[in-house]
Amino acid sequence: MTTTQNTALKEIFDKRRFRSVALDLAAIYPAFDAKRFLKIALAGLDELSLMQRLRRMTEALHATLPEDYRQAVKILRALAPRINHGFATLVLPDYVGQYGRHDFDWSMDALKYFTGFGSSEFAVREFLRLDPVRALAIMETWSRDDSDAVRRLASEGCRPRLPWSFRLDAILDEPMLAVAILENLRTDASLYVRKSVANHLNDVTKSHPDWVLDRIATWPLTNPHTAWIARHALRSLIKAGNPRALAVIGAGATPQVTISKFALTPRQLALGERMTLSFELASKSAASQRLVIDYKMHYVKKSGATAAKVFKLKELTLESAQRVSIERSQSIRDFTTRVHYPGRHEVEILVNGLSLAHGFFELSCGDE
Repeated sequence: MTTTQNTALKEIFDKRRFRSVALDLAAIYPAFDAKRFLKIALAGLDELSLMQRLRRMTEALHATLPEDYRQAVKILRALAPRINHGFATLVLPDYVGQYGRHDFDWSMDALKYFTGFGSSEFAVREFLRLDPVRALAIMETWSRDDSDAVRRLASEGCRPRLPWSFRLDAILDEPMLAVAILENLRTDASLYVRKSVANHLNDVTKSHPDWVLDRIATWPLTNPHTAWIARHALRSLIKAGNPRALAVIGAGATPQVTISKFALTPRQLALGERMTLSFELASKSAASQRLVIDYKMHYVKKSGATAAKVFKLKELTLESAQRVSIERSQSIRDFTTRVHYPGRHEVEILVNGLSLAHGFFELSCGDE
């Protein structure tokens, strides 16, 4: 995420947002001390990150709403429909996650309600960390709910490696804990839900790849919704060239192809310029072949060692005697998540996980 994106996201919780919430709360609960709320909420706001601002609002609410937890949450339930931004509503389940762990079942029901306005995926993890078996039993009932937002929460909330949150060690160690939820959702008609199920399973592949592959092997992949989940759940394994994962999408066979005219241009590249790779792929088989074509970039690290990253190129069915030309251009520039260093960057072409061609370019970064 770039600095510009971070700055823009922070403004979800700007001064106007805090003042708007204060006005709405005063209308819902006349005894609300809006002046004290804003004094607490706005102190040093400019220096706070997005998630720090969200938590600041939670803390300011706790300082100014009734001490009785259930009364406070009832006021927040009335506030939820008045907040006109999905991400901003995350403060409501955050309040529950921070201050409602002593009232387990009632709080879980509040999270179910709040998720329809944004998402309770972060807050529910506080209850999963506190008592995973109890929380998952409730979430299993959510996975059978009529609301796709609630069904998604069942899967997304217990993702082992949910971005922007802590890892759920219990589910990382034993993915079977959440299996009933995943099984209930494997044919879900909602793309919103299916994406979550696939992301959950993709998280699990990082530590238990065979468990995910064994589970998917029992699924009816003739169902298009299930097949969609399987493909996206296995995306990391597919990029890594795992033969079983490739076989699930019909690309498990050894490719009968030749690669010619492979070129990387320019060979001398400055930071900020674009690298272009191109090649021709020709079939050597009398039958059609399902192929997954990627390229692997070996980035030079500060130490001089390299770290590889696989990028998607193309998936196709190559007919007998067919020849195709493939080209891809990529900007070589720094991001907050990747800093480039000068040196020789190797590039490989992968077909069904096998390296069939390689080359390199030299990168200069201007401060060598």
